[in-house]
Amino acid sequence: MAVLTLERWNMAIGDGHPLMVIAGLNVLEDEKLALETARHLKSVCAELGLPFIFKASFDKANRSSITSYRGPGLEQGLAILAKVKVELGVPICTDLHTEAQAEPVAEVADVVQMPAFLGRQTDLVVAAARATHRRGGWLHQKKSQNMAPWDTKHMIDKASEAIGGARISVLCERGTTFGYNNLVVDMLAIDEMHKLGVPVTIDATHAVQLPGADPRTQGASTGGRREGVPIIAKAAVAAGADGVFLEFHPSPDDALCDGLSALPLSGARDLLTTLKALHELVAPGRAA
Repeated sequence: MAVLTLERWNMAIGDGHPLMVIAGLNVLEDEKLALETARHLKSVCAELGLPFIFKASFDKANRSSITSYRGPGLEQGLAILAKVKVELGVPICTDLHTEAQAEPVAEVADVVQMPAFLGRQTDLVVAAARATHRRGGWLHQKKSQNMAPWDTKHMIDKASEAIGGARISVLCERGTTFGYNNLVVDMLAIDEMHKLGVPVTIDATHAVQLPGADPRTQGASTGGRREGVPIIAKAAVAAGADGVFLEFHPSPDDALCDGLSALPLSGARDLLTTLKALHELVAPGRAA
């Protein structure tokens, strides 16, 4: 199985390496919250000896309602992420939605994330792959909610072909939708995607979403079952996932976006301690 390295940060993901933690906020709300969340997660991961990449979106372009909070936008959002990166000394993961965003996003983000809804958009994949590769980063490609795990081969091949055959892809499992406001995660998908020769992560946060089922807005926003996040994260790590993608908030019920799927920041240490132990148990030799 492939191993990918972020040279500038001296960290790697894949066989023989510790569990990768990509964690942070669903969406940026303000600079203070971003720094607070990143500082706490960095401290927890340092204590546990786990590599940490701070994640937050500057824009959530696929909200259920046009009135839903989307974030501060490209310019202000990247400025906040750049400050977190420099002030705390952590790599950054964020997603993009248009080809024009590829270059400015890759300037700040060490891990550029392809949203699940857009994973097969050729022009976007090509632009993101080229911008990311030029800067030595990774492309975190989420499996679409309507895609079989083995069909993600075409996503990673598309990215690779755009950059002359190089491999920069990390695949991310985030559940499959059958409609009816729910997502289902098949843990066999972890192994199926590993067979494609790339590291695999689990987005345990978005896997517990209930699309269009937030009772607080009569379905105008996404609901969630945050109590399921640790269950899915633990199951995926036990199934061989190389990394976890998790979203936290100091007060999830007050989060401006997808709070029902976010975990309380205070619980990060306990969950990551368990996930580290599981990873070391099922993948000997990957301990920090």
